[in-house]
Amino acid sequence: MSGLPRIHLRMILTKLRPQLQATGFLLAAALWATGASAQEVRSVGRDAALELEFQEVAFDPPQVQKRTLDSDVPVFLLEDHSLPLVTFHARFRGGYGILPRTYYAAASALSGLLRAGGTTVLPPDSVDHLVDYYALQMTFGGGGGSTFSSMNTLTKHLEPAIGLWADILRHPRFDSLEIEIWRDRQTESVSRRDDDPGLLAVSEFNQIMFGDHPIGWEMTPEDLSPDRLNARTVFEAHSRVFCPENLILGVVGDVTWSEVKPLLDRMVADWPPCSEPLLEPRVPDLMVGPKVFLIPKDLTQSTVVIAGPGGVTQGTSREYFASRIGNTILGTGGFGSRLVSRVRTDMGYAYSASSFWTTPSRSQGIVGATTQTKSESTIEVIRLMKEIIQEMATDPPTQKEVDQVIDQIVNSFVFNFQDSSQIISRQMFYLSQDLPEDWLERYVEGIQGVDATEVQQVFQRHVRPDEMVILIVGNPEDFDLPPEVLGEVEIWEAGGS
Repeated sequence: MSGLPRIHLRMILTKLRPQLQATGFLLAAALWATGASAQEVRSVGRDAALELEFQEVAFDPPQVQKRTLDSDVPVFLLEDHSLPLVTFHARFRGGYGILPRTYYAAASALSGLLRAGGTTVLPPDSVDHLVDYYALQMTFGGGGGSTFSSMNTLTKHLEPAIGLWADILRHPRFDSLEIEIWRDRQTESVSRRDDDPGLLAVSEFNQIMFGDHPIGWEMTPEDLSPDRLNARTVFEAHSRVFCPENLILGVVGDVTWSEVKPLLDRMVADWPPCSEPLLEPRVPDLMVGPKVFLIPKDLTQSTVVIAGPGGVTQGTSREYFASRIGNTILGTGGFGSRLVSRVRTDMGYAYSASSFWTTPSRSQGIVGATTQTKSESTIEVIRLMKEIIQEMATDPPTQKEVDQVIDQIVNSFVFNFQDSSQIISRQMFYLSQDLPEDWLERYVEGIQGVDATEVQQVFQRHVRPDEMVILIVGNPEDFDLPPEVLGEVEIWEAGGS
């Protein structure tokens, strides 16, 4: 083959590089020098990425075994033999929300006192010693409708670990000193509740909207009085919540059903039934606006909450799934949401703004928005937020906006299976809420079927910005306009009207 030797060609190309770059011939010359043909030129950059082909990814989530003990207590088991560890979960139906108000402090103290108060045979320091000796990790918590605990142990310590955990759950001491420590902490917390305007606004708004309902309750000095919070009332709350009828168990880790069943049967054997039945969950009587409440505070910025009844409950209705998409577009979708785009990016009124649309399964929740802004823009921000909420009905989201939210939810589906305890805890929660075991899959499927018209319609049916309740925490003397331009203003005293 005749032609210039390649070494000479490289020298020529080096001298001509600037001209070749300018005319776009450098790549062609290099390919010619190496004998490459035009047909072998490959795409680069974005075109190359778009041409990539991948095998279809199949995701098979771990399968949870649902078992039952001899006492009919349900157990969810997920074996994982990668490490010699086992984690146990216990979930009890029952919390301060389904007990009388007089037990509010006692029920709220339960989870903390279980770990700190010792057992009937072991003082608190002995429990601490055994927890350290066996390298156990224990958690206790709860809320208005449920109380829960978990315990992690090495497989070789399985039997003594379950024994100690069961003793704490079944036979707590509720040490009087620990009760006093808890009371003192809560008393201090109550005295400082007004120090954080954001927390104060949320707490007081719940009380305004829900009234004498567990969601609207606030801890008071009367709740913390010795008549309502003492060893007797804590034991009474414990006997109504911590009993087999309310119990769901979960097990994750290096153990089989044949190994763990006898230990769990022994744990719940002879466990006394509930001393009294729990109350039925109460349906809240939500306040309906338009109403304006003001908590005067000598502050340089205002905290604003606006909301009304949401009208939607958790379930498989098209409205429920449309409300989830709509709430994300409105204000929970970060910087791309409408509230943040308008309130922060366009107008610079606030660092952040967000929406909320609660959807309990047994009753309607509330829908609205909240933000914090400088005093001089308080009224304008409220008007703007109401306008943005209204536009969800009059200026509906585009199908592109809806599809983006759907893609976010679908693409994050796999993160619901990051660890085995997460999977088990979710199954226990579904059972406690009377949701189907495959609720997560049904949720994703329902979300995928939502279109822009349905999002608009759910706002048209259930969201009334002009009839919402407004709460402002701030200094009215510095507001841009008198708050009366929003309607008749009622001064709200923190802790009650």
